[in-house]
Amino acid sequence: MKSNKITSSILAGTALLCWPAAASAGPPFMTDDPEPTETGHWEIYGPLVEGDGLGGDYQGSAGAEINYGLAPRVQLTVGLPVAFAHDPSGIQWGAGDVAVSVKYQFYKNEDAGLSVAVFPGMTLPTASNGHGAGKVTGLLPVWIQKDSGPWSVFGGGGYAINPGTGNKNYWTGGIAVARQVTKRLLFGLEADRQGADAVGGRGSTSLGAGTIFQATDRFRLLLSGGPTFEDGRKQAGWHTFAALGIDI
Repeated sequence: MKSNKITSSILAGTALLCWPAAASAGPPFMTDDPEPTETGHWEIYGPLVEGDGLGGDYQGSAGAEINYGLAPRVQLTVGLPVAFAHDPSGIQWGAGDVAVSVKYQFYKNEDAGLSVAVFPGMTLPTASNGHGAGKVTGLLPVWIQKDSGPWSVFGGGGYAINPGTGNKNYWTGGIAVARQVTKRLLFGLEADRQGADAVGGRGSTSLGAGTIFQATDRFRLLLSGGPTFEDGRKQAGWHTFAALGIDI
């Protein structure tokens, strides 16, 4: 199954989710965008819960992701997860791998509604009870967004560095379409693809729908989910994300 924690812990936790004229997204979508947090401001996603699985076998994390506008067009992101996994023997909890990444928006043309950013990141081997990779992993993505009125199309992807016995590096990416339906409500659809992350493993494709409800100027609710289709497997899995977003 596709795990959100190799991709989304590095990719997610980044968005400019205020009330723009054009739709803007990132979390709760698996697909990211090139918009950084405003300089000197914080975006906090917590409590945050995300997971994926097949039937009663699932894994994921609960915790927080913190974004800070470090400089113009530069965002620092830190993910602080508590990991969990469930199988027929029950559920296990433990510390997750801390994720650190930096987004740099190197191109923005407001007249054309076009922006591009790189968002390199890594996870640190801080997990317990076998929940993490056990090694430093990395992701080197590029994200592109095109805005047109209340609509946005954003996507991209990159190369994941996944060391360890039996593991392999892989490509991952996706595309999403979102619309600012009202001043307070955004809705979008996405498709994401991840290559096999293990020797003899299988790639997977995830489809999803997501929404952002801006409850107040500072607080918003983010939800997403959908099916995941592993290559060569008839039964579909699932993935889900829920968080409270806070702007400071």
